[in-house]
Amino acid sequence: MRRVGLTGGIASGKTTVGAMFVDLGCRLIDSDRITHELLAAGPVRDAVVREFGADILDASARIDRRRLGAVVFGDPARRKALTDILHPVIFQRQQAFLEACARDDPDGIAIVDAALMVETGNAKRFDTLIVVTCAPEVQRGRLRERGLSEADIDRRVAAQMPMEEKARHADFVIDNSGSISETRRRVEAVHAALHAGG
Repeated sequence: MRRVGLTGGIASGKTTVGAMFVDLGCRLIDSDRITHELLAAGPVRDAVVREFGADILDASARIDRRRLGAVVFGDPARRKALTDILHPVIFQRQQAFLEACARDDPDGIAIVDAALMVETGNAKRFDTLIVVTCAPEVQRGRLRERGLSEADIDRRVAAQMPMEEKARHADFVIDNSGSISETRRRVEAVHAALHAGG
């Protein structure tokens, strides 16, 4: 089974790219979705609240990811405290997914979609690394569409490894700056290369 890591900068469009790979028959686990589940309820959610306090909760006592983001994206030490809580459990879920895929479809392609794959050293676990990129102005435009202020955008972009640096670690780079059809063609080409042993 081909174990593929899929990563990219914030708002690069890796979720869109991941969905295209699924359409082509690949299996995929989305680490951001795992994070949502962990922060919704259970011991990880409780540990995050203990670490960061009630200010990150909304009126229904749910973790408000925007409030949490405002705390961690401007402070590397606080960001590390959050990843120290989340990442061990996320990595366990990823590993269980890969093992299940290997049992169920030993000739298939299993993709783990995760934002901080290169930064954490997690990329080394995979046979192939795909990095999704986009032009900086496209990235900032997408973040504005999410309702982020310019200051929030600056903090979030600065908190991540630059996309061009991340791309240097890649076996394949998919530029997602243009149209959906252009991105789909690039995904199809990478998919064909993976099946050909590239």
